[in-house]
Amino acid sequence: MKTMFKFCKTQLWECSRTLSDVAMGRKPAETVIRHARLVNVCTHEILENTDVAIACGRIALVGDASHCIGEETKVIDAAGQLIAPGFLDGHIHIESSMMTPVEYARAVLPHGTTGIYHDPHEICNVLGLKGVDLMAADSAKTPLKAMLTTPSCVPAVPGFEDSGAEITPADIASEMRHDYTVGLGEMMNFPGINGSAEATHGITGETLKAGKIVTGHYSIPETGSGLNAYIASGVRCCHESTRAEDALAKMRLGMYAMMREGSAWHDLQEVSKAITEHTVDTRYAVMISDDTHPHTLLTDGHLDHIVRRAVSFGIDFVTAIQMVTLNCAQCFKMDDELGSIAPGKCADIVFIDNERDINVTRVLIDGDTVAENGKLTIDLPKSELPDWAMDTMHIGEVITPDTFKIYTDKKDYATVRAMEIIPVHVGDYERHVKLKVENGELKSDTEQDVLKAFVFERHNNTGKHGVGFVKGFHVQCGAMASTVAHDAHNLLVVGTNDEDMALAANTLIACGGGEVIVQNGKVLGCVPLPFAGLMNTKSAEEMNALVEQLGGAWKAIGCDIQSPFMTMALIPLACLPELRLTDRGLVDCTTFSFTDLEVEDE
Repeated sequence: MKTMFKFCKTQLWECSRTLSDVAMGRKPAETVIRHARLVNVCTHEILENTDVAIACGRIALVGDASHCIGEETKVIDAAGQLIAPGFLDGHIHIESSMMTPVEYARAVLPHGTTGIYHDPHEICNVLGLKGVDLMAADSAKTPLKAMLTTPSCVPAVPGFEDSGAEITPADIASEMRHDYTVGLGEMMNFPGINGSAEATHGITGETLKAGKIVTGHYSIPETGSGLNAYIASGVRCCHESTRAEDALAKMRLGMYAMMREGSAWHDLQEVSKAITEHTVDTRYAVMISDDTHPHTLLTDGHLDHIVRRAVSFGIDFVTAIQMVTLNCAQCFKMDDELGSIAPGKCADIVFIDNERDINVTRVLIDGDTVAENGKLTIDLPKSELPDWAMDTMHIGEVITPDTFKIYTDKKDYATVRAMEIIPVHVGDYERHVKLKVENGELKSDTEQDVLKAFVFERHNNTGKHGVGFVKGFHVQCGAMASTVAHDAHNLLVVGTNDEDMALAANTLIACGGGEVIVQNGKVLGCVPLPFAGLMNTKSAEEMNALVEQLGGAWKAIGCDIQSPFMTMALIPLACLPELRLTDRGLVDCTTFSFTDLEVEDE
């Protein structure tokens, strides 16, 4: 039974009499917004010359609030600007911004984001539930409403990789007791759900028992019995639609289709056709970012940017606003508190200059102004982290150039499986590539755009590493390494030659993790991420400078794709089709079985 809503400064039962008094004019409002154009997401209309009266962090009245104004009332003249509910991101990994929750909040609040449903499964794969607690504690230092969805799949696909922790049904039962936990993070193990695995259903079952939401990750293009089975298990939403028919099928089955537009995953243009090319009710459509880099946040924005993109793809402005407000709140069964500008709701309000440019000019959370004209109007503390969270590089082998030699018993040529990336999309293709054998070794072949790839276990000093080849980066010389390697976040190294690959790996070991580019024995760019090998305590501006340097390094070694590190980070994610590489080896993600590096000639 719901008794407490942590994410508003005053519980409704505590202030209901005050709100009634303000609405009736018996008490003055604390704040009144006047002369606004209200984006009414409840009725899909824009209401002209509308006032909003606020008290106790909640909305008391929507309409004519002239009788709610007293001597101490703060009056904000909207002067004909639009006001909309605060934007809600229904699925985001803060860690993928490479910033702490405090710095992430500092970056997104001015863009109208007032609430996020975040899944800290990145840090959980490294530090376990202690890491999740750190994220929750850091989030609590900001006014951003950080609703936590407890990581469900640690490791992402059991038996195929080694992570720093393991989450059990008992862990989920315990985590659901937290007042900041609103649901379960993305259930990536859809094979476990559809195969009726006891432990997997135990994890979703503990969530459902607690009356909370199971969020999903159904990443295959199948909309028949498999999708039905997945939804029937209690999964309420999914952000993995890459085709319009995927999103449409989910909505038709009563699942919230979360349409993704992040820094690297640009699915919205295609997936939005489920709305623009069909006459359907859009109540089950939500827009989310999933992953957003500092550069995107600084140059384009957050959900305000996604709304602009949606409108440019033909989605009606008010519908787009619904998709980042009311629809999201309803998905999480929190629309009694969030998602609309209506009496009793939290006074989270975004001011927008007009429906064409969609520039956010003011942001209120619980009735307090937190940002104006793109700048914060409040102070936020710096993140303070324990030493153990900054010591996560535990690799059980000494890495040298010889580590990267790949031997074969073939004489002249060998055919190998290679992972071909798909830029700005999450999938990849399995390709069979014929490589020349040199002195018993298989090497990278830049003429065929084929590079060596290694994944080293970095949590428990096991000394395990997996070996493969990747295609599609267009790199001509050098190496790249990253500890942002979904979802186990082991050490991933890709390159053209063994010496540079060793230097890249050892550079990250020395700095506690991060992302690095090396060429001809020289480090061209490095983004240190000492917090769990995933984040830094620097600001968005500072992180963007480091990332831009890294972007220049990518170009210097020949890579011309967008967001290459985010694409590279998916190489080990064994819940995405078709072929992936973990510290345990190559995984065929269409059959969920290990497979050999070499292919026998037909």
